[in-house]
Amino acid sequence: MRKSRVLEKLRKGGFARVCALGHFLPFFVRYAAHCRYDGIWLDLEHRTMTEREVQTLLACCHMHSIDCMVRPATVERTQLTRYLEDGASGFMIPFVSTGQVARQIVDAIKFPPQGNRGFDGTGLDGDYGIQAWEPDSEYTISANEETFAVAQIETPEAVRNVEEIAVIPGIDVLFVGPGDLGLRLAVSPNGMTLDQAIERVAQVAKRQGKAWGLAVSSANELARYRQMGAQLVPWGVDFALAQVLETCSKEIDEALLRSEPVSAVPGRQIG
Repeated sequence: MRKSRVLEKLRKGGFARVCALGHFLPFFVRYAAHCRYDGIWLDLEHRTMTEREVQTLLACCHMHSIDCMVRPATVERTQLTRYLEDGASGFMIPFVSTGQVARQIVDAIKFPPQGNRGFDGTGLDGDYGIQAWEPDSEYTISANEETFAVAQIETPEAVRNVEEIAVIPGIDVLFVGPGDLGLRLAVSPNGMTLDQAIERVAQVAKRQGKAWGLAVSSANELARYRQMGAQLVPWGVDFALAQVLETCSKEIDEALLRSEPVSAVPGRQIG
């Protein structure tokens, strides 16, 4: 069973470097590993990929020794199991608003005695049976130790219940989704601000010995929340390729201006 780089960092109180991917770009996995990232957040909630594309990306993550944290489109237990068997290191689960939901997630992704995940062992995570079927195999024990669950706190209800979510064994990270949470707090009668909600999550995480994190929109925000103790703040995403193209297009403009033949520039005379 492959060891999780993200969990290793979190358990030592460190910062896990995670970037985000929402499209079928296998080369992105290699680049992320080369740039010292510990994990890739694979977004299947808002993006669409075929099962074979997901399996390919998970295999690429194994090949390059980088975690893949899947945000699934569904929490149906069989689908979650398949992601794990195909090599996912963990999950980011949207809209975990109660302790009961958190418990159901852990039950689906952990083997007994911690959960109720079904055993097969023929997937990539069990070395296609080579490791899992050995008489002295510790596959199920290792699987429980090296896979993780990130509970997204995205509603006022989740903020109210964050303590009961955090105490569930098997929930490793509390993760604020500021877009969804901010949208809902704006129309909530309780008057709590997004900053207050983030502070509450951070305090509960510290009290319960859990890691916490959130999505940010700038490096300055990353630094701010890291100072508050955040250990999982994804930074770097495939959509940033648009900025690369914008920069390259401007460089083309500048190069053309410098290299344009003198006679081709309107209003310019030779001599």
